[in-house]
Amino acid sequence: MLLPIHPDNPNERNIKTVVECLKRGGVIIYPTDSIYGIGCDIYNPEAIARVAAIKGVDVKKAQFSFICSDLSHLSDFAKSVDTPMFRLLKAALPGPYTFILQASKQVPKLLKTKKDTVGIRVPDNKTCQALLRELGHPIMSTSLPMKVDVEYYTDPEVMQEIFGRQVDIVIDGGIGNTVFSTIIDCTSGAPVVVREGAGSLERLHLVNQ
Repeated sequence: MLLPIHPDNPNERNIKTVVECLKRGGVIIYPTDSIYGIGCDIYNPEAIARVAAIKGVDVKKAQFSFICSDLSHLSDFAKSVDTPMFRLLKAALPGPYTFILQASKQVPKLLKTKKDTVGIRVPDNKTCQALLRELGHPIMSTSLPMKVDVEYYTDPEVMQEIFGRQVDIVIDGGIGNTVFSTIIDCTSGAPVVVREGAGSLERLHLVNQ
């Protein structure tokens, strides 16, 4: 299903339709503040397995992120974060950054990496925020399988043509961006930039390593 949701004024009824789909174990494609993502409920193993199959990866080896509404979920899914690290997160989020943190015991086992880490995102996107408020907990997220140039995955109608039989809902929030989020690893003390993307490093006073 291709479901239109206005990027500046998300329709409450359509938001509820998507959340009901997620609660039933559905898989969605949705806009973020970087590229469109594919996701599901973090507590549904079958849906997580579906996303892994679409990506063509082993669910035990996949590196999925959590899309959160704000930093209030940080203590739920990440181990204690010191003051300098929290200040970095607060300065960056919401925004197009993914932070890799040590996972807490509350992270579902399927979503923990071998290194016991978790990726946390708080997108600056009204549709994401509306979905998360209605759902009440994070959405598992990853990028679409990039078999062609990323520019090909900016049009929701094209994504519906490609993935419509594999996912339950493709949200049409307008033409998407072409730049991935910036990934910052915070698991070994000093933050390390793993991938430079849409997020500004200068604003966070970080240097790509």
